[in-house]
Amino acid sequence: MPLRFACPDARMEYKPLCNTKVKGWFLKDMKKYFSVGEAAKAAHTTAETLRHYDRIGLVKPSKKDDWTQYRYYTEQDIVRVNTVRALQLMDLPLQEIKKVLEYDDLEKIIAFFEQAEKRADEKIAALQFSKEKIQLAKADYVRHLELQRQSRSAFLKEYPQRVLLLSDTLEKPTLDNLWNYLSHFYETLPPALREQFSFEDAAGIYTEGGSSRLFAICTQYQQVEGLKTLPAGRYLCANCAEEAREQTLQELLRLAQAQYGAQPAFTVQLIVVSGILHWNYEVQVYVGAGRLQTGERPHKWDV
Repeated sequence: MPLRFACPDARMEYKPLCNTKVKGWFLKDMKKYFSVGEAAKAAHTTAETLRHYDRIGLVKPSKKDDWTQYRYYTEQDIVRVNTVRALQLMDLPLQEIKKVLEYDDLEKIIAFFEQAEKRADEKIAALQFSKEKIQLAKADYVRHLELQRQSRSAFLKEYPQRVLLLSDTLEKPTLDNLWNYLSHFYETLPPALREQFSFEDAAGIYTEGGSSRLFAICTQYQQVEGLKTLPAGRYLCANCAEEAREQTLQELLRLAQAQYGAQPAFTVQLIVVSGILHWNYEVQVYVGAGRLQTGERPHKWDV
């Protein structure tokens, strides 16, 4: 809007002073400049940041009103501000950035920016790696929450007869033994019998008489030492995470006796892989032969 000066005679016409010099400014040039607030908004920073850059000589406004001390920035100034902020994200101190931007040697400046670009790529890769780890951790907590909700319910499940091959050395799952899980069981077999065995892609813990062993479920087998046959029938089951496994097992044993009069001689804890480096359990307690009856519903308890 053209600037008008007030006149003591209200009847006089106010005339715009489009080319009038005011405190060193030509108003016709004002449209080429941005106020400190406008420049800060364009550079996604704050006005105080721009004032700080000015004070240390890092990014000085192209014009400053001698009378009002207002700062005015050009588009090129804003480009310089964006460059400084991008370099700050590379953990470079402002004084080092100032030194580089003052180089007279363009080749040095280009080389510096190439190194900064390389550092940016490395930082992006590191952040992406961190993001993936955070996503895995988040997914694990989500799984724990779901299991926490599910673990309040026991359910009956009918299983056919299963034949297990018990490990002679492994008692609990670890990252190492789960990685090539079935190879361990093939290696325990006599070489002449290995081709006569095959296993489900599953793992678990068999406990009897206070002793626990990891097992593989056989789909084809010959009689060898270490086989254990699980009876067909109904199993009282519940899902849980590692930290709730013992508590869940004890609660299932209590329910088996209270609801079914069963005193199981063994328990099964089927390992359920829930993601990279993570697993949970389906704890199973045998409560008797026979098929599920219509209307048998899950049992609930507080944990």
